[in-house]
Order: sequence, then C-alpha cells, then structure tokens
Amino acid sequence: MGALYLIRHGQASFGAADYDKLSDVGVQQARVLGEALRSRLPKVDAVVTGTMLRHLETAESCLVGLGQRVGVQTMEGFNEFDHVEIVERHTPRYANPAVMQEELAATKDPRRAFQEVFTQAVGRWVAGGHDTEYRESWPAFKTRCLQALATLVASLGPSRTALVFTSGGPITAISQDLLGIPDEHAFRTNWTLANCGVTKVIYSERGRYLSTLNEHGHFEGEHRSLITYR
Repeated sequence: MGALYLIRHGQASFGAADYDKLSDVGVQQARVLGEALRSRLPKVDAVVTGTMLRHLETAESCLVGLGQRVGVQTMEGFNEFDHVEIVERHTPRYANPAVMQEELAATKDPRRAFQEVFTQAVGRWVAGGHDTEYRESWPAFKTRCLQALATLVASLGPSRTALVFTSGGPITAISQDLLGIPDEHAFRTNWTLANCGVTKVIYSERGRYLSTLNEHGHFEGEHRSLITYR
C-alpha cells in the first residue's frame, strides 16, 4: 500500500505585494509539520510540489524539520486555481487591485470581507453557468488535479511514500472525487483546510482511497497559535 501526503502550503502573505510568498508564520508552520512527521515517516521516497512559490517554500522548511534530503519534483497539475481571475469575473471592478484594497480596508475585518467575496466568487465558478468566461473552468480544474494525482501514482510505483506540497483547491478536488461529494458541496471542505494540514491518500492496484482529511493535530497544544486557514 502506497501513501501520498497532500500538504496544504503554509500561511501566505495576505495583503502584501507578493501574496505567493510565505509569511513568517507560514515558514514556522512548515518547520513544525516537518518535525511532527519525523517519527512517522522515517523514509520519504519522493517530494512533489506545485510550481508556486508558497508550495516550494513550504516544502523547503518542512524538509528542514523532517531532517531528510529528498530531491523535489515540480508538477504544474498541483497548482492552485487562479483566484484573482475568479474574483474579477464575479466582481469586475476588482480587476483594479486598488479598488478592492480600498473597499476591503474600509470594512471592520478586511480578511473576513475578502473571504465573503471569495466564497461568492468561487460559488459562481463551481456552479457551471459561466464556464466559458474562465481560462480554466471548475470541471477543467478538477480534471487537471486528478490527472496529476494519477500521473504521480503511476510514476511512483507500488508501496511508495510521497509528500505533495500543494494548495487547498487541488486537495478539495481530489477529496471530492474520492468521497463522491457533489460539486455544490465541494468547497465546504476547502473552507476548513488548515495551513500545513495533511490529507492522506492511500493507493494500491485496487484503487485510491482517502485515509485522512485535513489533519493538523501537530498544531494543537503548544503550537495552537499556528492554526490558520488563509
């Protein structure tokens, strides 16, 4: 039986010039995760990341905590969907970042305000009534993520262990498929995914199965301040 550990990236830099870069908290989350995995995974056969900076930085810090040197392979199939485009299609005036920043800054809680807009925007994307407006529709995104998973499993061979550093979207799409969740409910999973949470997929010749979802007990107790979701 092989195992893929799908790891959501550490906290990114919300509100900064480069969102894709990990925050200081994100770096710490990845290191603590690596330390927690050290006793559980004495040997990792492969490390895979999407091509986004937050994926690569999470892998780098996690491997330091894990204490293993493993070559990192990048796969675009594990990249996140284009959240900027999705928000702009829902709220066209937000094509101007200054407008969005100004409106969010005027709210009591900019993070919560953005989450509300983002939730509505994703709902529009997933609903399927506007697929032609997006460079990558929700069905196309799901197909891309599932193909990346299948390609990885085929390349690994039987009874191997891999860490996959990715984003909430691919984890949502893969979990939805393995659990048979309808599209309209898929993102109920996404909104609860913790930064540096672990979703375990086991595989064999019989198929692929979801073993655990969004495990983040490594941040409970003394590290509870590291639990973040965005």
